[in-house]
Amino acid sequence: MKKPYGLTMRSIVKNEEGKILVLRRHPKSKTNPHKWELPGGKMEKGELFDEALIREVKEETDLDVKVGDFCEAVQDDYPHKRTVQLIMYSKDITGEVKISDEHDDWMWASINEIKSLDITSSLKKIIEKRNGEI
Repeated sequence: MKKPYGLTMRSIVKNEEGKILVLRRHPKSKTNPHKWELPGGKMEKGELFDEALIREVKEETDLDVKVGDFCEAVQDDYPHKRTVQLIMYSKDITGEVKISDEHDDWMWASINEIKSLDITSSLKKIIEKRNGEI
């Protein structure tokens, strides 16, 4: 049986120092438990890309963002599904970070700090595809 595809929107949210917001998934998560990732999540049926990105960033971080430029796209395969992740830059970021129950930690990190973390395979792919520049 072919595995279904899902579409996920992820955001590169940077602070004034140029550090990137990363979140650590809850240890009981079905996929990528306790791994670090970019904020974002699944699109809902009928939702536009920008709506999904803004909604997911708000749900996971309590930040308000606007959608910036496209960064990258990657595919991940899980035992029960495949996902295509569209990674977009966020801009005009306002608010204070307050994470949801989906995650148990967060940090602003440089790309070198992110490379030293236990990150999701999709975040590794993004860093590799962009030659470490995100």
